[in-house]
Amino acid sequence: MSSTQSFPSGVNADLDTLRTLIHEAASKQQLTHDAPQNILEWLADPCYAMYREDVVAHIRDGRWAELNEAFWKVLEFGTGGRRGRMYPIGCNVINERTIGESAAGLAKYVCEQDQGTVPLACAVAYDTRHNSPEFAQLCARIMVAQGLIVYYLDDYRSTPELSFLVRQKNCACGIMVTASHNPPSDNAVKAYWSTGGQLVPPHDHAVIEQVRKVKEIDEGKSFKEGVQSGQIILCTAETDAAFVSAVVSQSHPGPRELKIIYTPLHGVGTSAVCPVLAANQFTDLEVFAPHANPDGAFPNVPDHVSNPENPAVFNGPIQRAIEVGADLVIGTDPDCDRLGCASPRSSTQSTEWTSFSGNQIAALLADYVMEQRRGSLTDKSFVVTTLVTTEMVRRIADSYGVRTENDLLVGFKWIAERIDQMGPEFYLLGTEESHGYMVGQHVRDKDGAVAAMLLSELAAKLKSEGQTLYEKLEALFWQHGYHAEQLLNQQMEGAAGMDRMKALMQQFRVGGLESLGGLQVLRTRDYLQGQSRDTDGNVEPLEGPCGDLIMIDLAATGNYVAVRPSGTEPKVKFYMFTYVAPEQLADLEMTGDQMQQRMDAIQEDLIAFSRQV
Repeated sequence: MSSTQSFPSGVNADLDTLRTLIHEAASKQQLTHDAPQNILEWLADPCYAMYREDVVAHIRDGRWAELNEAFWKVLEFGTGGRRGRMYPIGCNVINERTIGESAAGLAKYVCEQDQGTVPLACAVAYDTRHNSPEFAQLCARIMVAQGLIVYYLDDYRSTPELSFLVRQKNCACGIMVTASHNPPSDNAVKAYWSTGGQLVPPHDHAVIEQVRKVKEIDEGKSFKEGVQSGQIILCTAETDAAFVSAVVSQSHPGPRELKIIYTPLHGVGTSAVCPVLAANQFTDLEVFAPHANPDGAFPNVPDHVSNPENPAVFNGPIQRAIEVGADLVIGTDPDCDRLGCASPRSSTQSTEWTSFSGNQIAALLADYVMEQRRGSLTDKSFVVTTLVTTEMVRRIADSYGVRTENDLLVGFKWIAERIDQMGPEFYLLGTEESHGYMVGQHVRDKDGAVAAMLLSELAAKLKSEGQTLYEKLEALFWQHGYHAEQLLNQQMEGAAGMDRMKALMQQFRVGGLESLGGLQVLRTRDYLQGQSRDTDGNVEPLEGPCGDLIMIDLAATGNYVAVRPSGTEPKVKFYMFTYVAPEQLADLEMTGDQMQQRMDAIQEDLIAFSRQV
């Protein structure tokens, strides 16, 4: 008998009946992992009373697939906060309850750390995604109910501006409601500490513990009442002006004759990039009209995913650039903390354009920043990258006598932490392969606005010298060696996907790969277990951070693969790196073709290996 046939009328179903139906679904594998336990908790615990009717309705209608996806685990903090698909009920999705838990847990922890010296404050901002304004107001109300003052940006604003606000107002913490470049179905909260950076140990784990303990959520007074009482301070115009000024303080003198097409990809970027470029005397700027409207559905980008890592998002803007004779296309993701770009391949003709990878932009910006600051560099100057960022940045830094801090896990919070550890006064640039760049002291997170400004400066300088960004990149290849990277994402949705991800990572740990793309595997570096294992089975301790990351070193120098589960999306990421030393270069085009063939072969072997799990 199906659940819909035997279900009692009304929503006040007997808990025993509901429990029986849930156990039946579990026995049929319609519910997996902790879903039965989590659903029963939402049915029985009074703190979830407002959601009970909806949960009961799902059970009544036999919507076990939706229930399983929403309840099979408790959504945790990853590299970018608590992020996931939006759904009105469930502990593994984003809704008012999970957003509220996140804010309440953060508030509880912050209050416990208070030494009573200054009034505690929290900065709150939001992007253009569906429900972002409502979630942001909820977070603000919860913070006020816990006794914090809230500095609130009451319009769509960028993640770096939120980081800036935390630092500017000496806030104890910050909350940004955004899911960055994820699909339109997703949303998230990014939690920030007083540094303006995202949470790192011990604070991240401590906040997670507080979030897990949250039962009753005190939402306090209405948002309007909070504003009227002065506990919620609307400070958008003031913060905008200060943020733009801080970004422009990182500019360098030089040519500004450049025609730019800019796409915010339906996000918040026009509030940050446009005023910054205008203040830096870039007057010939056109916002790409089809992507200009703030819209959480991202209607006019491929697959509705506004991610500058995807070259396809630049197809329309490039076509427009060719039509109007523009020199540069730049684009930022929905919360404007990532930047992508495209330019003509040659200064002699403007119809053949190329987009750049995050690693290539990192190399261009690194060289530009260090060149501009050559006169002030010291033996303490440093740049920061991650373990999966191109080694080209490190080789460029070496040429300027600048140290590179590059033993970091993925996530800009680790870059921010290292800056403060090493001495921010000596810091030049932080970058990661996923189109994140940070220059200056105004934020402790990647900043699409400052990256757009510096890249535009570089492009204008090169134009005045008869060169394009692409031609500059080629010149860097000749000087530092040819570097090419490729990213493979293997999607693994839901509870079954999580099991497969764990099994796949374990398979890489135990070995079995003898070669990739025709290159012999020399050793495997496991940063979770802290050990390095060669193909003969010899194991040595591995220095570095502890995290779920595996590096596979290949026989050719500078050729390797990194494997890690994403901290923000249900997928495993494979990073492929190739390198040819400058003294071995004879023809860049031929080398590029050879390295692409090598990466394609490596990718085929990785896919085949993954299918065995």
